[in-house]
Amino acid sequence: MNSMFAIEVQGLSKAYRIGTREAPVDSMMQLAGRILMSPWRNWRRLGRMDVTKDLGTSQDLHWALQDLSFHVREGESLAVIGRNGAGKSTLLKILSRITEPTSGRAVIQGRVASLLEVGTGFHPELTGRENVYMNGTVLGMTKREIDRKFERIAEFSGVEKFLDTPVKRYSSGMKVRLAFAVAAHLDPELLIIDEVLAVGDASFQKRCMDRMAEISREGRTILFVSHNLDLVDRLCHRAIVLRQGSLQYEGTVQDAISHYLTDEAQCGSVRDLTVHSRSGDGRARFAQVEIQNSLGHPCVFHRFGDTLRVAITIDADCELRDVGIAVILNSASGNRIITSWNRETDSTFHFDRGSHRCYCDFENLRLRPGHDLWVSLWMEQGGSVLDFVESVIEIQCRAEDEASQRLSTDRSQGVIALPQRWGIETIDHSPAKEVVVHR
Repeated sequence: MNSMFAIEVQGLSKAYRIGTREAPVDSMMQLAGRILMSPWRNWRRLGRMDVTKDLGTSQDLHWALQDLSFHVREGESLAVIGRNGAGKSTLLKILSRITEPTSGRAVIQGRVASLLEVGTGFHPELTGRENVYMNGTVLGMTKREIDRKFERIAEFSGVEKFLDTPVKRYSSGMKVRLAFAVAAHLDPELLIIDEVLAVGDASFQKRCMDRMAEISREGRTILFVSHNLDLVDRLCHRAIVLRQGSLQYEGTVQDAISHYLTDEAQCGSVRDLTVHSRSGDGRARFAQVEIQNSLGHPCVFHRFGDTLRVAITIDADCELRDVGIAVILNSASGNRIITSWNRETDSTFHFDRGSHRCYCDFENLRLRPGHDLWVSLWMEQGGSVLDFVESVIEIQCRAEDEASQRLSTDRSQGVIALPQRWGIETIDHSPAKEVVVHR
C-alpha cells in the first residue's frame, strides 16, 4: 500500500445471495433435520460462490458493490454521495471490518473510529457513563485515556445530566450525541461517519462540524457519507459518486455534487403513474408527474426559497366540467405539510376526452433541508373522487447560501421557514405629568 494513502480500495465487490423459499415441512422430524443440516447447506452454498465476473449473471445474487476502486490520502476529507441503494453503507461496513468483501481488497492505515448507526456499540441496559467506557474500549482507547477525556466527552455530548441513566431510556438524538462524542475524542487517524449529523439541534450540528474540521486540520482523515450536500460541500475536500454499486464520478466536491444533481434530475424528476396503485372511479386518471424548478427545468432537489412547480399529465375518458385538483406535500412519516387546492384560487378546470397538462406553482417555498417531502395527488368532480395517488415522487430540499443555511439547518424549528418581518419599539413607562388647570 502507498504510504501516502490512508485508504486504498482496489476492485472491491460485494455480493449478497438472495434467499429462496424452501418447501414446507410436514413433520417435526423434517424440521429438526433441516435445522441440523442448515450449517452444512450454508457452508456448501458459500463454497459454490465464485467471485469471478460470471457470477454477476446469477439471478439469486445482488451486487451491492461492483469493481470499486479509489483512494483517500492521509489528512483528506472524502465524501461519498449517491442515492439510497447505491452501496454507500455496504462500503463503510467493509471499511469498518463489519463485513467482508466478495472480491477485491480495502487496505486502511492507522486507528479507525466508525460511527455508522445511532448508538453504535451501545448496550441499552448500561448507563451512558458505562457505555462511554465500554464503547471507548471497543474503539481502542485505554481506561486511562477515557478517564482523561471523559469530562470533554460528556460536555461535548450535552447529556451530562443523564450519564447515569440507562441508554435504553435515551432518545435517538441523545444516543447519537454520546456516540459521536466518544468517536470524535478517540483521536483516530481515520474517522468514518455515516449520516449521523442529521440528528440533533443546530448547536450540536455546529459542534460536530467544528470537531470534524479540527480533526481535518490536525492532519487526520475523514470519510463522510451524507445526503446533506451542503454539509458535504462545507466539510470535504473531494467526493466520489456511487450508483448501483459502481463508481460513477470522482473529483472535487463541487463537480461531484453537480454531476450527482444532473443525474438525479434526469433519473428522478419524472414519474409514470399509469401503473401506480390508486383509488377513484377512473373517469380521469393521473398519468405522469414531474418536478420542475423556477426555470421550468426538471429537478429533484428543491433549493430553499425557490419556486417549486408540480407538473401533472391527466388522461380523461370523457368530458368533465369543474374538476378539482389538489397537490399534497407530505413528510416522509406521512404527515400532511401543505395542500394546494385549485378551488381555493378560483381556478376552473374543464376536460375534454384525451390528455391534459396542468401545473401547480409553490412560490418562494422555504422548505428546511432534512425534511424531504413526498407528493400525493387528488382529483374530484361533483363530489366524486376521480383519482387519488399517494407518495408518487420525492422532493429533496437544499439550502444554497449561508443566509438560507442559518434559517434551515435546525430540524427542531419545523418544516417551513415563512417569510417574516420583525420590528421593535420603545414603550414609555415614565409617570404621567400632572396637568394643572388654572381657573
